[in-house]
Amino acid sequence: MNDPFEAAGVLRDAYRQVDWAATPLGPVTSWSPALRAAVNLVVRSRAAATLLWGPQFVLLYNEAYVPILAEKHPTALGQPAQEVFPEVWEDIEELLGAVAAGQGTVWIENFRLLIQRHNALEETYFTFSYSAVAGEDNQIEGVLDIVSETTGQVVAHRRLSMLRRLVSQLADVDNSQTLLDRALPVLREDIGDLTFVDIFLPGTPTTTAVGTVGGAARRDIDLTALGDERAVSIWLSTGDPAQDGVLTVHLSPFLPVNTAFQEFLELISATLEQSLARIAARQNERRAAALERDMSEALQRSLLTTPVQPDHLQVAMRYQPAAEQAQVGGDWYDAFLLPNGCLTVVVGDVTGHDRHSAAAMAQVRNLARGIGYTLQQPPAKVLSALDAAMSGLAVNVYATAILAQVEQDACDAEQGLRTLRWSNAGHPPPVLLQPDGRAEVLNATPEPLLGTRLKVDRHDHTAILKPGSTVVFYTDGLVERRATGIDEGIADLVTLLGNRQNYTAEQVCDLLLDHFGYTTEDDIVLAVVHAYPENGPRPTEAGPAILPRDLAPDHSA
Repeated sequence: MNDPFEAAGVLRDAYRQVDWAATPLGPVTSWSPALRAAVNLVVRSRAAATLLWGPQFVLLYNEAYVPILAEKHPTALGQPAQEVFPEVWEDIEELLGAVAAGQGTVWIENFRLLIQRHNALEETYFTFSYSAVAGEDNQIEGVLDIVSETTGQVVAHRRLSMLRRLVSQLADVDNSQTLLDRALPVLREDIGDLTFVDIFLPGTPTTTAVGTVGGAARRDIDLTALGDERAVSIWLSTGDPAQDGVLTVHLSPFLPVNTAFQEFLELISATLEQSLARIAARQNERRAAALERDMSEALQRSLLTTPVQPDHLQVAMRYQPAAEQAQVGGDWYDAFLLPNGCLTVVVGDVTGHDRHSAAAMAQVRNLARGIGYTLQQPPAKVLSALDAAMSGLAVNVYATAILAQVEQDACDAEQGLRTLRWSNAGHPPPVLLQPDGRAEVLNATPEPLLGTRLKVDRHDHTAILKPGSTVVFYTDGLVERRATGIDEGIADLVTLLGNRQNYTAEQVCDLLLDHFGYTTEDDIVLAVVHAYPENGPRPTEAGPAILPRDLAPDHSA
């Protein structure tokens, strides 16, 4: 192993440009076998990882870790952790020291850190593991940090929780003062997003005259020209100018001002406007349904993220809410890479269609992702562990799910093949479209759904994916209708997929939603994996994963 940087990919040049002799690690020729092996392991990993080596915890990291560093890269290479992260050193020094002292591995979920990056101090969250790396004499030489940034998920959950409380508090308000008494405490609790909140309404004792404030307020929310205080005033329209109000907020200085923040403010203002309109007009049914629908789509945007796109695999996802359903659903999808590069795809459905189902869906989805990534076991063992975690953590819901892994060992790679390995917990079976145009249902002996608390011996099933194969995973909303059974729907799905072997994963999603999607009585989730030839071009980029109901064409005629 003459050059430990040979496998560093795009970071190879950055590693080679470091004057290692001037760093605490010394010249590369003096590095210990343990350090060379650890660097080789880290730079090959697709999961974000860094080594913190020696008593000064010098950083050596891989390509997936670069987004965490932002502008700190590439100067962070070869630098002590205290110099790279002075702003959080007090938070992590003791943890690193404990691992380096042989006190065992550290595992922390959603750890909050204020990191200096993107030219600002940012509120961030990380799930990570610190583990010791020992040399040939069994002496600990460094610490391995495997990390996943969870800032988006944590902030989205926090905002969604606040929106749920706000909607609940305002459900039966009948006057402006009650609205203020209930809304302001909820909004002022969310100090992570909003450092200051006030609402000005006509006719309330503490109100500043709306006319004096309203001159600066906007009917549209524009976050492009914030001052140092990050203050925004938003006009709250009721349809009656005499009853209009103004919401004033100061945004947290530790969060980026982005589309998600703007959508969050839009949902808050929409909630307040809806309550004001109900007070003025005593009509809230249509407004409440529209708000719940917006919250549903905001939730799916937060949780159902863009899928990974591994080499020579195209992954396409779709979520479409039910045509008449105004509440949050329990369907979900997920796709992520394990540290060994294996693609994991999960599609599931929590029973029910309310906010509790949505909260449970988020728990089950995140449990499945964390267990799958950490356990790194075949699908049956992951589902068994998920079932046990749901029971132990009192996630008292039932859910169907199918968890699949797309593997490729050295033998398969020589032939351009892949192995699909899956386990099914009471979920509709996937459909495999072969390169010759034959579509077949991947049936297996049914196994119980998740959450039954029964002792279940789950099993794995396999199928070979040839170049050009496509696998379709879906929830029952795609194929089940009141007028027909699910078996008829699956048969229709197989017929529709036949001879579509030239379709990309994105085209298959569009085909299925165009055929099934606009008369659905339930939410639909699709996950399609297409194994394209390794000597062929990558198919077109992903389309919109979440389809709002109001964009669906009318197929009722």
